[in-house]
Amino acid sequence: MNASSASPTPTFDEMRRILRELPGPDLEAQTQVVSRQSQLTKPPGSLGRLEEIAEWLAAWQGRAQPRVERPRIAVFAGTHGVARRGVSAYPPEVTQQMVQNFQNGGAAINQLAAMIDADLRIYELDTAHPTEDFTTAPAMSEARTANAMAYGMMAAEPGIDVLCLGEMGIANTTTAAALCGALFGGSGEDWAGPGTGVAGAAFANKIAVIDEALARHRDAIAEHDPLALLAAVGGEEFAAIAGAIVAARMGRIPVLLDGYACTAAAAVLFASDRRALDHCKVAHRSAEPGHARLLDRIGQRPLLDMDMRLGEGSGAALAVPILKAAAACLNGMATFAEAGVSGKT
Repeated sequence: MNASSASPTPTFDEMRRILRELPGPDLEAQTQVVSRQSQLTKPPGSLGRLEEIAEWLAAWQGRAQPRVERPRIAVFAGTHGVARRGVSAYPPEVTQQMVQNFQNGGAAINQLAAMIDADLRIYELDTAHPTEDFTTAPAMSEARTANAMAYGMMAAEPGIDVLCLGEMGIANTTTAAALCGALFGGSGEDWAGPGTGVAGAAFANKIAVIDEALARHRDAIAEHDPLALLAAVGGEEFAAIAGAIVAARMGRIPVLLDGYACTAAAAVLFASDRRALDHCKVAHRSAEPGHARLLDRIGQRPLLDMDMRLGEGSGAALAVPILKAAAACLNGMATFAEAGVSGKT
């Protein structure tokens, strides 16, 4: 799917208005789940985070019997002008080559999607035209950023039970680090990681490039407008992920976020409104060191920690069975009364 089919472009002002009008959780559905879980044949709280997940699913799906039967995985691909600065172990053309690999069924995410019977969609942004090198200019104009957000919103279609978000884009861990530094402070050294495997002098160059970007955009950082910072040091796939998260909230679809780049994109919304990610869970803790720091800043505890750093939505796909387990236990277990089992004395 290509960005040329995107709906009419909103402005940042329209996106800010939408953020101010985000719906809250369905507290009635959540309360019903809490009540039912207290009656199930188990000691209170003994299913741990599965109980928390069941309540979260109910609150954001708006139903007391949540289900995870129709997961969608949305992978957004974008190209970055900063890739020309040698911040990745792979050349920039790998982004478009990997899009073809996704379409041919040869990537890790294709196998994971098939395993969980998920609908996998690949959303290619304007990969033929990279963003600007954000060490010398803003990465994107407001119009390009807003258009990418609008494109991402198309991923949250009615009928989806959970939306798993991921990305592909050479140099996007550099972008993630720069965006986190712009949103939350800190230097390139604080937020950078090996990404595709850079080390030594190449890693030192990556840190220096991030610091260049933060210095170049110091005035925008001082104004602390999260959407403007997304345009300054972000990327099209980051904007599309942010748009998908907003649309999922409006459509009452819970969201699973993948690793570092995906969470950095989501952090733009958190910086705008601390409640904007309440319908999201981070699926896994990336091996990228900046991810742990970012999770702490946005108050998210990941579901998994598998030392993964692939991207592609791979960690989000891997977490779907956990959501399925939470819904199955809630909906399928007998209560003490139904099973004829004596309750707690």
